[in-house]
Amino acid sequence: MVLWVFGYGSLIWNPGFDFEEKILGFIKGYKRTFNLACIDHRGTPQHPARTCTLETDEEAICWGIAYCVKGGLDKEQEAMKYLERRECEYDQKISVDFYKEGDSLKPAVMGVLVFVATPDPVGNKYYLGPAPLKDMARQIATANGPNGYNRDYLFSMEKALANISHEDDSIIELANEVRKVLNRTKETKITGSDASSLKSHAPLVHLSALPEGTVVDSR
Repeated sequence: MVLWVFGYGSLIWNPGFDFEEKILGFIKGYKRTFNLACIDHRGTPQHPARTCTLETDEEAICWGIAYCVKGGLDKEQEAMKYLERRECEYDQKISVDFYKEGDSLKPAVMGVLVFVATPDPVGNKYYLGPAPLKDMARQIATANGPNGYNRDYLFSMEKALANISHEDDSIIELANEVRKVLNRTKETKITGSDASSLKSHAPLVHLSALPEGTVVDSR
C-alpha cells in the first residue's frame, strides 16, 4: 500500500506524520481560500480563526507538497488516523492528480489524497465563506487558540510558499492587510472587543467545541 497526501496549508511546513518521500508540485482546478473556521487550533468556538481550504476554480493551480507514506497498511493507517484528527474541520477527502514542476500535462502521481471543506455555509457549519478583505484581516489579526495566533498561521503559510518559490498573491495580499491591522492597533495582545466586532462574518452560534482530545499541536 502507498498513500500520497497533498499539503497546501500547514502540511507544507509541518506535516506531523512519518513519510518516505515528498515532491514539490501542484494540482489543477483548485485555489486556496481563507474561508474555513478553525475552533480548536488557532481559534475558539466563541471566536473562530480563519484557516485555509481549497475551492474549485477551473483556471487555477495550487502549489504544495505531496507526501508519500510507504511501509504497509499499519503505517498508512497510522498516518490517516493522525491526519483525520488534525484535519477534523474538513468534511471531505478528495482524490486528485498531482503534477511536478516542468510537466503540466502528465500527472506525476494519480489519486493523491486532499482534505477540503464543502463550500456550503448551510451544510457545513465550519465554512465561513468569503468576506471583505479588511474584515477577514481583522478576524485573523485578533483570533487565537491553543496553538497560538491565527495571524502566525497566515504568516507561516506566506513564508512557506516563499520558501518553495511559489508565492500565492492572495495570501500575500491578506497577510499585508493583517499587518496593517496590527500596525494600527499597536498591540500584540488579543482583545475581546476586537474579536467581537467580527461576529457578522463568523457564524459563532453554529459552532460547537470538538470532542475532548481533538486538539493537535501542529497547525
